[in-house]
Amino acid sequence: MSGTDTRADTDETTAEVDTLDILLIEDNPGDARLIQEMLRGTEELAQRVSSDESAGRTPEITRENRLEDGLEMLEGAPVDVVLLDLNLPDSEGLQTLETVHAESESTPIVVLTGVRDQQVGVQAIQRGAQDFLVKDEVTSELLVRTIHHAIERARQERERRRQREQLEALNRLNKIGHDITHAVITTETRADLEQQVCDRLAESDAYRFAWIGGVNPGSDRVVPKAAAGVEDGYLDAVEVSVDEDDVTGQGPSGKAIRTGSVQVMSDAQSDPEFEPWREEAIERGYRSTAAIPIVHEDLVYGVLNVYSESPRAFEGPETTILARIGDVIAHAITAIERKDALVSDAVIELEFRVEELAQPLIQLSTTEECTIAFEQLIHGDETLLAYGSAHEVDQDAFQEAVDETDGFGDVRFLAVRRDAFEFELVAPAAVSLFETIATHGGRVQSATIDDGEFRFVVELPRGRDTRQMIELIKEQRDDVTYLAQRTRERGDRSDSGSSSVLEDDLTEKQRAALETAYFAGYFDWPRESTGEEISERLGIAPATFNQHLRTAERKFFDSVLGEQ
Repeated sequence: MSGTDTRADTDETTAEVDTLDILLIEDNPGDARLIQEMLRGTEELAQRVSSDESAGRTPEITRENRLEDGLEMLEGAPVDVVLLDLNLPDSEGLQTLETVHAESESTPIVVLTGVRDQQVGVQAIQRGAQDFLVKDEVTSELLVRTIHHAIERARQERERRRQREQLEALNRLNKIGHDITHAVITTETRADLEQQVCDRLAESDAYRFAWIGGVNPGSDRVVPKAAAGVEDGYLDAVEVSVDEDDVTGQGPSGKAIRTGSVQVMSDAQSDPEFEPWREEAIERGYRSTAAIPIVHEDLVYGVLNVYSESPRAFEGPETTILARIGDVIAHAITAIERKDALVSDAVIELEFRVEELAQPLIQLSTTEECTIAFEQLIHGDETLLAYGSAHEVDQDAFQEAVDETDGFGDVRFLAVRRDAFEFELVAPAAVSLFETIATHGGRVQSATIDDGEFRFVVELPRGRDTRQMIELIKEQRDDVTYLAQRTRERGDRSDSGSSSVLEDDLTEKQRAALETAYFAGYFDWPRESTGEEISERLGIAPATFNQHLRTAERKFFDSVLGEQ
């Protein structure tokens, strides 16, 4: 809600406090004493304006002799009602009322006049007073009733203004949402979409600044991707993260990403959670902010942040509309990513280093200056088969290192060359990590032990949530370090559809049987592995292996030859 008086938000709680604060601006000592006595002797007024039974205490009255002192009092602390004499040493007539009303439009004012001039009273109400009283005619009962009615009318006016401003804000947000939906339809790239969203929000008079941020893979930092409006270096001056244990992650952006719900900061001057950014925000005129998560299913694309120069600019139904805008953006990004995936063979690769897995093999790569490459990993029912090659090391040293490695075992040598050999290795220790990666849409593309380091590469389709995968892997093993992310173009797909049959037509067990047979040398001549050896590795009966393999072969050849 743009343009809301800050004092109005404080004054709305009048009926909730247990003290009624009255400011009396009156220079005549006799008149002031009379008013104070009338109010000091009754608890009725405080009871009338408070719903809290404990609030039935006599009003607290502050008296000032001059307009200047009264204005200073109003500026320093909000009051519930002002009793105002129009003729003061430093101001006279209706100008006195106009000055006080301009200082605090939301505070009810009751004018005290020494003349029985009905016209003066009418003009006073026209210029902002709630009511007027002639001093000589004031009684305790009349004064209490007048103050009560003035406070109630002011409260009702504030409520009507709040509802009007909220309706205007909702209409404005709905229009923005409509424009953003149009941008979704006409935009072809994610970067253009995010920039258009920020531009459209910043165009509105209600919002001063908007930006979209994403979380860097392997870190907790939220990085700006698009921005529009009055920024003046704000994003360079502040740091935002999603780490709930870090003070920079306790603000609305970090919470929105962690919880998946809209987060609002009502006032930068008073909200304690805005502390790390308070000075920078206030300097640029940001008083309130909303953080809208951009999430589709399990994909976290980032967060949309919107700032207003008014406090409490994001309340009630507005957060529902903002959440809907976030959903629209997330669905649009998903559609763009899927479209890109259809026309591109690009995939995302995440590279990691693992410290404590296969330590004897890691040590062997240092002492022997050798390289061990795991080129294919196949998940059996209860174990993991790794097919690879070792270079510049003899088989006995390799066998010994495998025997010393916890969680590795049953190595078989498949093909031996002069300076290298191929092997099959059972690796049950890596099953849990492999399953986690596969369950969330990834696959271990390769793994290498070289120069004292064990590194592996996880491949993900474009558009997947890389940060989530990184976190899952780190949760699985606390000795894993994320190293890099890169985009790679796969080789040209064959028109035969062989990739499609492997990915879409074969069951998991059929694919495992076919891949294990291939990498174990079952199709070589002479064969490197027999059907019995492969079925034993997979933990299934030879007949079952043969059934899976024949079914996979038929589907594969159907895809290659069936349409010719």
